[in-house]
Amino acid sequence: MNTNKIAIEVNHVSKNFRIYKDKSHTFKDWVLFRKRHNYVLNQVLNDVSFTVKKGQALGLIGHNGCGKSTTLKLLNKILYPDSGTIYMHGKISSLIELGAGFHPDMTGRENIYINATIFGLKKHEIDERLDDIIRFSELEEYIDSPVRTYSSGMYMRLAFSIAINVSADILLVDEILAVGDANFQKKCFDKMEEIKKAGTTIVIVSHSMDQIKSICDRVIWLDAGKIRRDGDAYQVCSDYLTAMDDMAQARMRMEESELFKTVIQDPNVQYPIKQITNQAGSSARRSGNMIARFQEISLRDAGGKPCRMFFYNEEANITFSIVSERKNLKGNVIFNIITKDGIWLASFESYLQYGYYLNLDHIWQGTMRLTHLPLAAGEYILEAVIRSPEGEDFDCLTHFIYFHVSAKYSFGSRPVAIENKWSLTKGDQL
Repeated sequence: MNTNKIAIEVNHVSKNFRIYKDKSHTFKDWVLFRKRHNYVLNQVLNDVSFTVKKGQALGLIGHNGCGKSTTLKLLNKILYPDSGTIYMHGKISSLIELGAGFHPDMTGRENIYINATIFGLKKHEIDERLDDIIRFSELEEYIDSPVRTYSSGMYMRLAFSIAINVSADILLVDEILAVGDANFQKKCFDKMEEIKKAGTTIVIVSHSMDQIKSICDRVIWLDAGKIRRDGDAYQVCSDYLTAMDDMAQARMRMEESELFKTVIQDPNVQYPIKQITNQAGSSARRSGNMIARFQEISLRDAGGKPCRMFFYNEEANITFSIVSERKNLKGNVIFNIITKDGIWLASFESYLQYGYYLNLDHIWQGTMRLTHLPLAAGEYILEAVIRSPEGEDFDCLTHFIYFHVSAKYSFGSRPVAIENKWSLTKGDQL
């Protein structure tokens, strides 16, 4: 392998941390109670090897505790491996602990000089970049005020602006791209793309698959301290999300099994959610009197295939069927889209579409088409309700189907307008 084209070499690296069961905090305790000074080794990385080419953008993903941030700290020499070797070919800049080294009583301008010096810049280099750093941070009015008077957002913006304006061959980034408002986030992503195009090698750790896919062309998925997948960013991210959903489904089945032992009359036990879809999230819950209920619900793409990953403005379809236990029953079918934080975004109702309540004497099969999803990048939740004209819930599915929308960056809290069309077919009368 031509080492002139390699920026990072990681060879058979392992890292352990000691977890003390009863650690002594004083010298007296250490002398008197040595036998209590026991610990177990937690292996965070186990024989990990990979190389990164110059100019490549690499993403590290995985669940909490898999070794992502530890790997980044090893690359930055904040930590050192217990075994194996790491070679970094070029000048390193890191966006791991933004604002490390800031003095609260010094002004923003003074802290620029201190922080940039930590990154290895000389005074004349900082002088050349000073105006660009201040302009990028958008803190011109406050740059000569002590940073203790800054809000947390202003603090992070100044720190990010310093780190991003340091010329480096290798840039290490750890979960820090949610800085400032939507406009500043866009500017940060544009700057990252500019750095990438300039040939800088980038290694980024994030739980946001949208950030990873928009910046990286290669992804390593770490699992239990080992490399589980290494390849194309879109493919590895998709496989990772599928695996996480499978884990959530397994956990949901375990929780439902435990619930069955204690709660017999709960709708979640009598009418398990897994019977109507395999797309439900682990936190999905069912309530209502079940006189009328969903028999099947599926979130699908424009081609009719089950799907929970969409692109910005892509078409989505909700297919469903309903059964009823009682004649002369009328109801309203409702689908809601909310954010993962519980903020309501949109609601779609059969009553508003047709102007009357559906006669639930029939078995209804339907499709509700969302012609486009103008949603910012992130995770959203589909909820479903069958409700009586009096407001009583026959069947209510909350925290139901989690789905992802991929976009380049966040659009902020702008209004959401989604065109929708319904189609229903009437089956045999009950």
